[in-house]
Amino acid sequence: MSMPVCLTHPDCARHAPPRGHPERPERHAAALEGCAGLPREEAREATDDELAVLHPRSYLDALVRGEPAEGQVPLDPDTYLSPGSVRAARLGAGAALRAVDLAMSGTRAFAATRPPGHHALARTPMGFCLFGNVALAARRAIDLHGAERVAIVDFDVHHGNGTQALVEEDPRILFVSTHQSPFWPGTGEASDEAHGTVLNLPLLAGTGGAAYRRLLTDTILPRLDAHRPDLLLISAGFDAHEDDPLGGLRLTTGDFGWITARLCEAADRLCAGRVASVLEGGYDLAALRDSVAAHVRAMGGQE
Repeated sequence: MSMPVCLTHPDCARHAPPRGHPERPERHAAALEGCAGLPREEAREATDDELAVLHPRSYLDALVRGEPAEGQVPLDPDTYLSPGSVRAARLGAGAALRAVDLAMSGTRAFAATRPPGHHALARTPMGFCLFGNVALAARRAIDLHGAERVAIVDFDVHHGNGTQALVEEDPRILFVSTHQSPFWPGTGEASDEAHGTVLNLPLLAGTGGAAYRRLLTDTILPRLDAHRPDLLLISAGFDAHEDDPLGGLRLTTGDFGWITARLCEAADRLCAGRVASVLEGGYDLAALRDSVAAHVRAMGGQE
């Protein structure tokens, strides 16, 4: 298995929330350090038509109008626009879409972009996120590449509420989320199964690698087997790392490599190895760098 392609763009660092914000431009450099040695492809912006699959044009227009010429504009207590934010978010969505194109042709890919996307709702930015990158990616696999079923596995420490909201009505898309609970954003209860297309697996603060590995083996992998996806998408949030300042889970860098390897083995068995991954959270720079490195090595078969 060859190493995955890293999809990125320097302008992802132009999105600049206020000083002290955890989702800072330095995250982009840390993620790219973790991708050292990978083949790299420059991301393009997602077009209005591509974004409008899930986000109304009125929302896109409002973001463009709201972007300031200087400084920052708050969209909610956590989410900001700065000069370059909309371009950075479009590049993130474009990278996710391109990752699908590559994966469906047999080349694994990792979108090393920011801001993240899994909290964005159709008409509302939320939790640092502007566009639902991985949900858009799932729809592209179905609409453009003819996939009959897609699975998304989100291991960010926060529930991917935006992704769930964007895909839960579509029986072709399985959304699996492991996340700390109780925790922000307060969604993702185990009882919330939508229409049978959602598997929420809340975890108590302090949960570590051994428990997570059992959960993956006993619950997540059998659910993937039952869904039989044509593509596996990963919302790769590394804020479940034990060193992360925002979360309370206790996963290690090695755990992320192991988790990724098992997911890729499932993809090998179910969908000819087709895997695309999109960066979500991860706010300790060293942990982010090392976890990304473990993740992409495992995607390339080097656990």
